[in-house]
Amino acid sequence: MTPLRQRMIEDMQLRNLSAETQRAYLHYVIGLARFYQTSPEYLSLEEIREYQLYMINERQYSAESVNHFAVAATFLYNVTLETPWPDDALPRCRVPHRLPVVLSAIEVDEFFQHVCTIRYRAALMTAYGAGLRVSEVVALRVGDIDSQRMLIRVQQGKGKRDRYSMLSPRLLDVLRCWYRSQYPAGQRHHALPEDWLFPGWRKGRHMNVESLQTVCREAARAAGIGKRVTVHTLRHSFATHMLENGTDIRLIQALLGHSRIDTTARYAAVSPNAVAAVGSPLDRLGQARRPNPKAQAPTPAKR
Repeated sequence: MTPLRQRMIEDMQLRNLSAETQRAYLHYVIGLARFYQTSPEYLSLEEIREYQLYMINERQYSAESVNHFAVAATFLYNVTLETPWPDDALPRCRVPHRLPVVLSAIEVDEFFQHVCTIRYRAALMTAYGAGLRVSEVVALRVGDIDSQRMLIRVQQGKGKRDRYSMLSPRLLDVLRCWYRSQYPAGQRHHALPEDWLFPGWRKGRHMNVESLQTVCREAARAAGIGKRVTVHTLRHSFATHMLENGTDIRLIQALLGHSRIDTTARYAAVSPNAVAAVGSPLDRLGQARRPNPKAQAPTPAKR
């Protein structure tokens, strides 16, 4: 490991960046160094902009990926290398606005019927039943399931924030079936609150994110669903179906762990029930006519 990489890792740790963010930053910086075959500390701002153009034109990276590189490079040069760059030194790409992919209730039911094992079915049902991110699902521990209050505790989710999400009775039954299969009656005393709810094949590790994503794609394909389905699609579907059932959008925001309400509000755009429930002003035309002054004039009293 080079001294520059070690220093960047230490800077990220000092700022308490998540492990996923640290890996992403290093990934983009390593790509920059390999492209020029030299340490990034010897590169100029113009060379970094040329690399951005290479990412866009030659590699055809998405706008989100190019912007992630810009954030990682800005951290490296402004924080680790202490280069006095202005805030807009690296331009950001305009990100196309896309609505999230959402499954209907029938598609969700068909999807779960094609999940191969109870282990993955329980994990995927947790993503849909509680609206969790894939990283939050695999990181759940046995003690995070509060069956007394019917809550799921999400520890250190996105943004290093704890929150609670709902635990439906059906999801609780599924998790109990998985728990009994994982810890038979004679071994149940070995399950501790800090144990992983979905342990991986490696001892001491939780379920791998990629393996869960793979099972998710295979189940969608087997169910004949033509949409691009990921674990995050189940979270989108949870939010949309909650909105269609009349749940207050502020409560959905809290369940999803969104810091901004406008992030949650986008689900109204993909909910046909929410859109159809809004009355058009065209339907109200002619209902409130302008009053006729002559018709309202009082009749003079006869003497």
